Amino acid sequence: MSARAQRSRNIRPRTAITAQLSSLLLHKLVGFGLVALGMWLRFGAETRGFFDIDLKTTQFNIGVMVLVVTGVLMLLVAIIGDCGACSHSKSALSVFSGLLFVLIIIEITAGVMAFMWSGRVADELVNFYNTIYAQYLNTRSPGQAVTLKLFHNAFDCCGIGGPIEVFVRDTCPDGNVLQKLTYSSCPGVIKNVFASHAPLVLGGFLGMAGIMTLALVCSFVLRRHVSPYYVSPRSYVLLTSSPSVVFPPPADQQI
Repeated sequence: MSARAQRSRNIRPRTAITAQLSSLLLHKLVGFGLVALGMWLRFGAETRGFFDIDLKTTQFNIGVMVLVVTGVLMLLVAIIGDCGACSHSKSALSVFSGLLFVLIIIEITAGVMAFMWSGRVADELVNFYNTIYAQYLNTRSPGQAVTLKLFHNAFDCCGIGGPIEVFVRDTCPDGNVLQKLTYSSCPGVIKNVFASHAPLVLGGFLGMAGIMTLALVCSFVLRRHVSPYYVSPRSYVLLTSSPSVVFPPPADQQI
């Protein structure tokens, strides 16, 4: 093998390792971000109340759980990928590739389902809000007032009438007179928020799937080039000496 071919063979695994470690670092950041976002949606002051009331729908809860589970899986897969890339372990890289392929399918499925369910979730939230709004006008229940405040603070809106709302003004977000005059109707705001963010959510999931695909390609390249180079033992040539020939002494030296 020529020196140029040997250098080319050495560079390929190093390039694959560098690319994979870079993509895995991005994996960790994205995974941590998803876990943080899911935990904020679950325990944040503005959205925690959605889990304490009966929305008669599970899509929102499922979406939050998908964010957290996906983030945790991305962190675990990234750790396995780091172990395989740094130790040049073919078995670890195989496990990493399998888990990463499954995670890619989950990312694409979650993105498509989030895009398809966005309209349905928005309609159910609007119907639930209208029901609470109508009940609050009749009962003035403190529990319903808390639910209305939760919607108003989360979506920065006020009632059904918006700036001319007079029935639930006490539950609208705090602000000066000018801010209260700029509040929009909550049903319209809820639908607009889900409609405008659905393509972004789909693009985010597809982007994460693309990053994972890059890491999967790097893993295949690494398994193909690094494993034989680092794992295979060196070849040695055993040199054996030929047996020496003993000549008889000259005739004049024989007794």
